[in-house]
Amino acid sequence: MAASAYGSPIEKGWRYLHRLICAAVLLFLIAPILVIIPLSFNSVPFFTYPMDGLSLRWYEEFFLTERWQGALHNSIFVASTVTLLSTLLGTLTAVGLSRPSFPCRAAVISLLISPMVVPGVITAIAIYFFYADIGLLNSYAGLILAHTMLATPFVVVTVTAILMGFDTSLTRAAAGLGAPPITVFFKIILPLILPGLTSGALFAFITSFDEVVVALFVASPEQRTLPKVMYSGTREQISPTIIAAATVLILLSVVMLITIELLRQRSERLRGIRKT
Repeated sequence: MAASAYGSPIEKGWRYLHRLICAAVLLFLIAPILVIIPLSFNSVPFFTYPMDGLSLRWYEEFFLTERWQGALHNSIFVASTVTLLSTLLGTLTAVGLSRPSFPCRAAVISLLISPMVVPGVITAIAIYFFYADIGLLNSYAGLILAHTMLATPFVVVTVTAILMGFDTSLTRAAAGLGAPPITVFFKIILPLILPGLTSGALFAFITSFDEVVVALFVASPEQRTLPKVMYSGTREQISPTIIAAATVLILLSVVMLITIELLRQRSERLRGIRKT
């Protein structure tokens, strides 16, 4: 019984070997991140190990200087606006695509997610020439609209995945009881898709906050974002402040990814409760 419950020694050996390989692959992927984080606390402006000492001077420069704080505020403003727009557009699109009678659904979905597939530099060049003709270059509106185009597919994919398992009998029952469509959406659909909608919004925020290629093409120095300043810094002057900024971005991304995973688990529990 013990052998059947825990497996044979060979099976246990393969299981431990599988875990060891997964751990090695994970370490290989995150090792570059783990290496640069300690350098953000270096007391000297050199990227060398061993470090001469520990200091918070680079974080002080990041959080207290106008150059870095202006870029951070621009990134937060642009990413927040993009999140609102892409969440609204992506949710409405996903609700429409979830209807069984929607024509050419596969073709429309392929078109909507194309910004996720097309290389960023090609998209940036296309946006640049298009904006040059309509006068949206070097403006917040142009940067926000460009980032919204890149971020909306993430909301569409996330919310559509939630709606695929949605029980449409709930909406039919509400409509049969006389509830108007707007009431059905806010009272029935929205509470059930809220975890997926929030996950899509977080993905949209990360997409805009970390984007640099499009920003290099369409944004002026007044609209410089944090990734753009970091990219310029690697070309003009190598400063450990860039590593401090990268560490802040890493921590922000980790927090958001953990939040997304918690929301995914909550969404699965809600669907499990509904199915039972």
